[in-house]
Amino acid sequence: MLTHRPHGIEHPYATSPDQRIPVQPLTGQQIHLGVVASPEVTRVVCDWGSTELSLSPAETNAADAAALAGGEGHLAEAQATALGGDGGWSVVTPPLTETVKYRFRAYGAAEESTEWFEVSPAVWGASGGVVRGGGDRVQGVEWLVSAAGVHRARFSLPLADGERLVGFGERYDSLDQRGKRLDAVVFEQYKSQGVHGRTYLPMPFAHVTGGGGWGFHVRTSRRTWYSSEGDQLVVEVALGDEAVVDLGIYEGSANEVLKQFLDEVGRAEELPEWVFRLWASGNEWNTQELVMARMDAHRDLAIPVGAIVIEAWSDEEGITIWRDARYEVTADGSAHRAADFEYRAGLTGVVGWGQQVQSAWPDPKAMIDELHARGIKVILWQIPLQKTEFNTGQVAADAEAMVRDGHAVLEADGTAYHNRGWWFPQALMPDLSTQRTRDWWTEKRRYLVEDLDVDGFKTDGGEHAWGHDLQYADGKRGDEGNNLFAVHYARAFGDLLRSAGKAPVTFSRAGFTGSQAHGIFWAGDEDSTWEAFRASVTAGLTAASCGIVYWGWDLAGFSGPVPDAELYLRAAAASVFMPIMQYHSEFNHHQLPLRDRTPWHVAETTGDDRVIPLFRRYAELRERLVPYLTEQAARTITTDRPLMRPLFFDHPADTEIWNHPHQYLLGDDLLINPVLEPAATTWTTYLPEGDWIDVWTGQPVPNGLTTRDVPLDVVPVYCKASRWSDLAPIFS
Repeated sequence: MLTHRPHGIEHPYATSPDQRIPVQPLTGQQIHLGVVASPEVTRVVCDWGSTELSLSPAETNAADAAALAGGEGHLAEAQATALGGDGGWSVVTPPLTETVKYRFRAYGAAEESTEWFEVSPAVWGASGGVVRGGGDRVQGVEWLVSAAGVHRARFSLPLADGERLVGFGERYDSLDQRGKRLDAVVFEQYKSQGVHGRTYLPMPFAHVTGGGGWGFHVRTSRRTWYSSEGDQLVVEVALGDEAVVDLGIYEGSANEVLKQFLDEVGRAEELPEWVFRLWASGNEWNTQELVMARMDAHRDLAIPVGAIVIEAWSDEEGITIWRDARYEVTADGSAHRAADFEYRAGLTGVVGWGQQVQSAWPDPKAMIDELHARGIKVILWQIPLQKTEFNTGQVAADAEAMVRDGHAVLEADGTAYHNRGWWFPQALMPDLSTQRTRDWWTEKRRYLVEDLDVDGFKTDGGEHAWGHDLQYADGKRGDEGNNLFAVHYARAFGDLLRSAGKAPVTFSRAGFTGSQAHGIFWAGDEDSTWEAFRASVTAGLTAASCGIVYWGWDLAGFSGPVPDAELYLRAAAASVFMPIMQYHSEFNHHQLPLRDRTPWHVAETTGDDRVIPLFRRYAELRERLVPYLTEQAARTITTDRPLMRPLFFDHPADTEIWNHPHQYLLGDDLLINPVLEPAATTWTTYLPEGDWIDVWTGQPVPNGLTTRDVPLDVVPVYCKASRWSDLAPIFS
């Protein structure tokens, strides 16, 4: 085996051993060429034009891969090893000055060679394409051109002194992105997103605030890059077959800019008020008994809960059938109905040491009915991939049907694409770019909604499309279609729910431009740390600035050891005043000690008897806040004034607000300032122009900096005086 892929696996932020680096070199640049060879190979050479280059064995990039992983957790090891691998050989070429054809030859038990590849140097120049839109704001337009075509465009947008950049989708590192380098590509950075500057939910859109007020949107789903050193924002855009950049410039206030953007890309619709109640989740709640035990504990401790997200309900193979269900395989891959399944109550058999095993889900319908009777909605986990390592059973039949009937995303050569990432590796991916496959994929889940009465889906994942030349049925290649996959994914499940008379409640972490119209989002995977807490608040504010209305996070983090009581309670208090309030915990292989983020488990683990009564108080407060959140979400959708609103929307000329980037308005009337540092006894808030009431004392507070005591049962919240008479009962 001798493998060279000029683009490698197309990980957006790392290379693979068989890659050309850079893929598109500039004139005069040297190139690092890599191949992977079988173990018996003893020598590899490269025919570089008329020159023969000798390759050397290459070290694996395990250290680089580990740095991408984000630390301890059940996916960390998979991430760290995904880019490694033995058998790599590499060489650095002479400087590239003209088009060169090259191939590799390997010697060992036998001689083997690759096909010929061609690479042409590129140069940035003033001609090559056209920028549509932007007017006088666009300066210094350049085009990256080689003998193979026009690859990228680059231009600058002037920034005045004092202007700030906010947006680019969900960003974790800073509210103001001026001075940062970033890009817009959907990516699963497993934890530490704020450190790495990566995101599940990017958008090529931003506000420019602090001056006259304007914003921009690069109307593309291809990758874009941004840097803003000095007095210019430099924008770089990947191009397709046409050398055209379509640029939208929006003039006006932040609210006017956002409205113009959402007029183009779509906006949220109102969801039912139950989505604003507390959501509960734990990845290892993998049986009916465990689910009901957790909900019984909520009941017995009088901690109100409005929804449960059940993640580990299926076999994690097809994500369509409850684990342990009996059924006949549909050999053609067609959908089942509820009547096709038989669930085994009681004991199912005996394992080692005579231990009896109970059925995981003896009666899902009865469980859902009971949860509904308690006022608890049910959300089921999904992943948009189809496992392929099974030769028999429904998973194998569905995988065969996906390929046979044209429902799979394809490689450039027309074969089915297999996931190149570390999660569900080698799985097939449904081509959700067309209604035909969206219907085929969701029809397998229809019985869950229509017959079992499930209320929504956690549309997890969505970041698995790697490859510039993948083929989608809507005619797009991967470079244009990959970022849109997550949008189609949430849309597909929203449409399924609508078709069954349900609200389109989807709960996603990945998205792109257009995701605004498709359900609820959460900030993705994070550790239980104060750093992650701060980063998640920033993520919510930046997402809201781009039109995401329904947003939340795994309060106090979902990964790693159970958070201490202070972090957990501060995070819970802050989450009361966010659009979505939910707790969740990561899969930990069912090892002890448990890592549940339930309040009673945190109390038991930390030995802090304040946790349960304070969490109960927060959950009760959240219940009282639901009507306000419902009212304000409706107002957000009609006015495009974000529900979780950075202060620059209302106070663009007030420069002091930038010294307090984690403060925000919740709707029109409440100003929130989460306590984001450990051991805090007091907390200072900046109150901009207006008349404000401290909701915990009922007393007026003057504008400017104000400091108050912050015991664990207090998060600083201030209400506009004009609404205090209406909202005061919430805080009594």
